[in-house]
Amino acid sequence: MPAPRSILRVHLHGIGPGDRHLYEMALTLLGDVTPLVQALPPDAADLDVTGAHRYFDAEAGRSDLAHLVRLRLAAHAGLRATIGAGCTPMIAAMAAAATAPGDVTVIAPEPEAVAAFLGPRPVADLPGVGPATAGTLAGYGIHRIGDLLRVPPHTLRRILGRAAALTLSERARGHDPRPVRPAAPPTSTGCAHGFPHDELDPRAHRRALLDLVERLGLRLRTTRQVATRLALSVTYADGTSTHRSRTLDEPTAHTPALAACAYDLHARLGLQRARVRAVAVRAEQLMDEEHAVRQLVLDPGDDRRRRIEQAADRARARFGADAVRPATLARPR
Repeated sequence: MPAPRSILRVHLHGIGPGDRHLYEMALTLLGDVTPLVQALPPDAADLDVTGAHRYFDAEAGRSDLAHLVRLRLAAHAGLRATIGAGCTPMIAAMAAAATAPGDVTVIAPEPEAVAAFLGPRPVADLPGVGPATAGTLAGYGIHRIGDLLRVPPHTLRRILGRAAALTLSERARGHDPRPVRPAAPPTSTGCAHGFPHDELDPRAHRRALLDLVERLGLRLRTTRQVATRLALSVTYADGTSTHRSRTLDEPTAHTPALAACAYDLHARLGLQRARVRAVAVRAEQLMDEEHAVRQLVLDPGDDRRRRIEQAADRARARFGADAVRPATLARPR
C-alpha cells in the first residue's frame, strides 16, 4: 500500500499586489524543499513534500518540514508564513485556513485524525459549498461535516442531486485526488474593442463588453484555463483611461459569469455621457481548470446553461468562432 501523500499549503504574509518579485523569490525558496510547488497567486502555494521526507531526514514528519519551510522563508525573504499540512490539497488548505497567522497546523493522515478534524467543522468550509448549498443543507439539520456523513446516500441525492451529493460525500471524507503540479505564476489574457467613432451610447458599450467576454470565455475554455480576476479598461476621446478590476466569486471561464462582472465594473464607472473610444477586458491570475474548485450550485438552469455553452463551443471549434453568437451580437444581413 503506497504511503499517504504529504501536502503543505503555505500562505505568505506581507506580500502586496506589486510585490511580484518577492512572491517569485518565495517560490524559488520553496522549490529548494521540493520540486513539486504549485503557485497560487498572489500569496500562497501548495507543496507536495512526500518525497522530501527522505531527503531531509528519514524520521522527519509533516510538522518538521512545515517548520523548516517557515524558517527558510523568514530567514531568506523576511516573510511570515501560515502553514497547513495534510494528506490532500483540500485538507492542507482547510488546515491552513483554521490556523492562526504565522502558526502551523498538521493533520495526521490516518482516517481517524482526518475525521476528527473535519467532523466538527461547518459544512460551508468544504470547497464548493456556497451560501445556497449551505442554506439548503441547514434546512435539513445538516450544519457540520460530521452531520453530512450521517445522512444516507439516497437521502443526500434527493436533497442535492446525484452529482453534487457524490462530490460532497467524497470531500466530507477528505478525499481529494488533485495532484500538486509545478506551475509558474499564472499569466493573463485579454481582448480589446475600438469603436469606429467616439461612442456615447451605453448600450453600445454593453454590446462591446459582451463581445469581448464571449471571445475571452471561449479562449479560456479552449486552453482549459479559468480566470481568478477580471479587469476592465475604458479609453476616452481625450486619450485618458480608467482601469478597474475585481476578484471573481470563483475561478471561472463561464461567459455569463465573466459578463456579469464586466457589466458591473462598467456600471460602477457611471459613464452617463462619456465619449468612449475603446474598451478592453482582461482575465487575470489564470490557472488550469483542473486545479479550480467549482462551487456547487443547486440551480438546474445553471447546468443547462453550461451544457449549452459546451455545445456552442463544439460548434465553434468545427465551424469557426462566429458559428454561434448571442442574438444581441447578431449582425444584420
